[in-house]
Amino acid sequence: MARVCQVTGKRPITGNKVSHSNIKTKRRFLPNLQTKRFFLAEEDRWVTIKLSSEAIRTINKNGLYTVVKELRSQGVNI
Repeated sequence: MARVCQVTGKRPITGNKVSHSNIKTKRRFLPNLQTKRFFLAEEDRWVTIKLSSEAIRTINKNGLYTVVKELRSQGVNI
């Protein structure tokens, strides 16, 4: 899964680069992805997840174990 957030599903989107003379060419907007290691205390192991910065905030708010449970119910292997 290249350039896709495992929690939120964010992926690159396309748009236009607009020059000073208003010439438009295609470009890609990439999500702000980080590869993070979290310690999952309930299973006593480390988990590596590719996340967007928004997903890191979601984990801080809801807790890691809750997010991992949701991902596993959707069929993601973590």
